[in-house]
Amino acid sequence: MESSDAKMGYLDLPALGRTPLERDPYDFLIVPNFIEPSAFPQVSKDFPIVPGPGSHPPSELSIAGHFAGLIEELQGEAFRKAIETKFGIDLTGRPTMYTVRGFVRARDGEIHTDSRTKIITVLLYMNEGWEAEGGRLRVLRSGTSLENPVAEVPPNGGTLLAFLRSDKSWHGHKPHEGPRRAIQLNWVTSQDVVDREQGRHRLSTRMKKIGNAILGRTG
Repeated sequence: MESSDAKMGYLDLPALGRTPLERDPYDFLIVPNFIEPSAFPQVSKDFPIVPGPGSHPPSELSIAGHFAGLIEELQGEAFRKAIETKFGIDLTGRPTMYTVRGFVRARDGEIHTDSRTKIITVLLYMNEGWEAEGGRLRVLRSGTSLENPVAEVPPNGGTLLAFLRSDKSWHGHKPHEGPRRAIQLNWVTSQDVVDREQGRHRLSTRMKKIGNAILGRTG
């Protein structure tokens, strides 16, 4: 990963510290403009090209410039400590993994809780604006309905959603098809999880690249 030469702070950690942790229906928080507004245009410009829908591991992408700088901060000690303090959890020795998304399909967004191997899920949205009704992640009370959400997260402007994974951490969004940029970072239970999940995503990304090459597409 090639980081930016520019020394820039990308994350508004004080805003994270000021944001109360919501406990109902599970532990979560939402921080608008978590990427500093002055830095967002540069990070957005360096967002990597992805070969289609789905989650893509960094090993298959060109991670560089200010986007690389952002990822470095997300994986840094200061952000980890801020998450530990907010959620009252010790993440020492817990590995991280992240993936990048650039598009969603109409079938994406089904209600789920995340796998039990994930401890904390962080979603950081990288869209410059969002007018569509679909594609807005919803914090839910059950796995049966997208209606009457506890909270709805507009996927734009560097908005952060972080939650403690549990058997009731239900979330999903209404259908949307098209560009939708996001980073997902997780603290997970073991390195075996990282190796397995990143390997699975790596294979999927390579297959998409092969398909794009056959069809003459660049992204």
